[in-house]
Amino acid sequence: MTGGIAAYKTATLVSRLVQRGADVTVAMTTGATKFITPLTLQALSGRAVYTSAWEHIESQDPQHISLARDLSAAVVAPCTMDAMARLATGRTDDIVSLILSAVDRAKVPVLLAPAMNAAMWGQPSTQRNAAQLEADGFKLVGPADGWQACRTLGSGRMTEPEDIARALRTAIDGRTA
Repeated sequence: MTGGIAAYKTATLVSRLVQRGADVTVAMTTGATKFITPLTLQALSGRAVYTSAWEHIESQDPQHISLARDLSAAVVAPCTMDAMARLATGRTDDIVSLILSAVDRAKVPVLLAPAMNAAMWGQPSTQRNAAQLEADGFKLVGPADGWQACRTLGSGRMTEPEDIARALRTAIDGRTA
């Protein structure tokens, strides 16, 4: 999870996935913790929440390696403009990008749910990053059109949790087919 106002939707996504029997582990950037607390996501997931690359909660192995190794799939929701730029350029200076750097995307689907205002989504750099991410094996889910926190209508709104959950199921089913 990265830092954007759409983080409130991620709480719903985590809850829905857990209700469907998924084991959900949450990793949050520092920015994400400004919008919603790790405690909220811990309560919804029933598991420890990772907020730093420097803490080791469960494993003797480097944390990001053990977390990446145990994934069936990954979802970054919301995935901000900044997070997309970090992932597209291979930067690993937060817990989310560090974990994703250790994921074998040929075997493990990684979905990104972009969330930003329409002007940000329309930037040439964002569009280049989106194309690069897809070429690198990430799957973009959205963004959607609609009302945005900046009080405008446009493309860039995070896809609804139910639609992300469906895309996740499709990605996992497609991987195992």
